[in-house]
Amino acid sequence: MKTRTLARLIAAAAIVVGSGNVLAQEITLKVHHFLPPSSNAHANLIGPWCEKIAKESNNKLKCQIYPAMQLGGTPPQLFDQARDGVADIVWTLPTYQAGRFTKAEVFELPFLTRNATNSSPALWEYVQKNALDEFKGTKIIFMHMHDGATFHFGKVGPKTLEELKGLKVRAPSRLGSKMIEALGMIPVQMPAPQVSEAIAKGVVDGANIPWEVVTTFKLQEITKFHVEVPRGMPKPGNSIFVFAMNQAKYDSLPADLKKVIDNNSGLETSKWAGRVFDGPEGPARKISQDRGNTFVTITPAEYARWKKATDQVDDAWMKEAAAKGANGKALYDDAVATLKKYDKL
Repeated sequence: MKTRTLARLIAAAAIVVGSGNVLAQEITLKVHHFLPPSSNAHANLIGPWCEKIAKESNNKLKCQIYPAMQLGGTPPQLFDQARDGVADIVWTLPTYQAGRFTKAEVFELPFLTRNATNSSPALWEYVQKNALDEFKGTKIIFMHMHDGATFHFGKVGPKTLEELKGLKVRAPSRLGSKMIEALGMIPVQMPAPQVSEAIAKGVVDGANIPWEVVTTFKLQEITKFHVEVPRGMPKPGNSIFVFAMNQAKYDSLPADLKKVIDNNSGLETSKWAGRVFDGPEGPARKISQDRGNTFVTITPAEYARWKKATDQVDDAWMKEAAAKGANGKALYDDAVATLKKYDKL
């Protein structure tokens, strides 16, 4: 009897210990970003990624997503929240912190990228080769760009450099500001969630922003003019985005869960993110067209003038990169070559 009782106790203890181990494997990741739940990023990128890792881990890995800065702070602070462990994962535009991601921001130079589908894997490859040190303290899960930022104005539809002069325009980042200034306008740098109110109140005349978020912030109701470049040409600006995980959090995961994260990271995931960010352009343009908004496509000759006017931004970036110890010209050339590689695929 004593032997059987002892055996039962040992078995029960094993079950308890085993249950503890199972529970210990159930990990909830805090995912933080700056856009509302209705946004393309939340609904079609971050949410599906989280669902996929939950399924592939048999629900051992789950996400608790905090949109619209619900964990506190401001959009420029998101990257540091991931690095410092305030959040486990963030989705953010790192160059909201001006001058910090100099090597990576080359992809934000004017008239360089055509769309997100091709530029996102190019960005991933370039950063892995040239700029991982700028993201130290995090594990980059994937990177991507958007469909390309065009100009959206409230009351004017400029077609020439001369007509751009003096207009106040929202800029997404440091290089976006330089591009806007080179075109003769006055840049006002601010995160995307502030744009609609700024235009409505006349703080700015318009914004350099992608179609991908126009409907998210109902910009089609506030901006009546959309100024675009000839179809298929690189757009005035773009932004780099990163989905980054706290490195210590990743390192603490057991091997099987690290593998789930790894299987949903990298080049192919960056390609997928790019496709997600190109998708809304057509529907967003149609919504604005159906409202009767005015579309202005600048002529090829005017496009050449705009591009030439912004060449100085490229030159200045190369000098700034060199001043920080990098070979600016080599980095620029590598970015261009990598973009061309994926443009051909």
